[in-house]
Amino acid sequence: MDASPFRAGHVAVIGRPNVGKSTLVNALVGAKISITSNRPQTTRHRLLGIATFPAGQLILLDTPGIHREQKRAMNRMMNRAARGALEGVDAALLVVQAGRWDDEDGLAYDALKSAGVPVVLVVNQVDRLKDKTALLPYLARATEGRDFASVHPISALKELGLPDLVRAVLSLVPEQEALYGEDEITDKSQRFLAGEMVREQLMRQLGDELPYATTVEIERFEVDGALLRIGAVIWVERQGQKGIVIGKGGERLREIGARARQQMEKLFDAKVFLETWVRVREGWSDDEAALKSLGYHD
Repeated sequence: MDASPFRAGHVAVIGRPNVGKSTLVNALVGAKISITSNRPQTTRHRLLGIATFPAGQLILLDTPGIHREQKRAMNRMMNRAARGALEGVDAALLVVQAGRWDDEDGLAYDALKSAGVPVVLVVNQVDRLKDKTALLPYLARATEGRDFASVHPISALKELGLPDLVRAVLSLVPEQEALYGEDEITDKSQRFLAGEMVREQLMRQLGDELPYATTVEIERFEVDGALLRIGAVIWVERQGQKGIVIGKGGERLREIGARARQQMEKLFDAKVFLETWVRVREGWSDDEAALKSLGYHD
């Protein structure tokens, strides 16, 4: 009996903010390429993750969360990036939080429906559901009147339910050879990923004080033998925010740098020398030209 043909294709990962899309992409890829925090809108860029399995390859497009509020240029840009990820994909994952379905979940579903691609409903964080008997009635409500190719309760963090999800999604993509090498995990550069690692620590450590007023620009990325020398600028919007990032005696900034460096060394498998600076650029998050200069794109 012949083995099943190899399949490969592009899959958009869509959902409202903070449902675990990046955690799911990281789990499927098998490496941390998307940053995570418990803050909505941690993901600001469309990021491609390459997940290769014996039966096929999934090119996963991790996206910013689709959300209604579009007060600033950055919010509008993130929504455009999420919707733009639907162009040319073979299938899409709608990621939702177990037990919760609100207007923004509906907004994400409507965006997928209009794209005309098969949609798999991924119900994440089932491990956090205290009353497991509530899952079936929830699934009935979430799927009522909506067309899903399949439905998968999972825990991305604990990697529960992922093999069945992979099999279902591979069945929706074309029979063809792998589109990327087996050892490739993303199309993003190490320079880009380094900036994201610093920004992750900003979101995790300053989420309550400065949830969205910071961004990171890598000014220097040099390979020095076995060492990577990286210089990162943390941009804030107001002078008062600079002190918050630096912290008393520079303690906060040192902690951000130390944790980011550890993540970089793990991902890049190299020693890293990281320098960080904090600078002010007023109103960058509501300025389309500033966003583009800082590496933000639709």
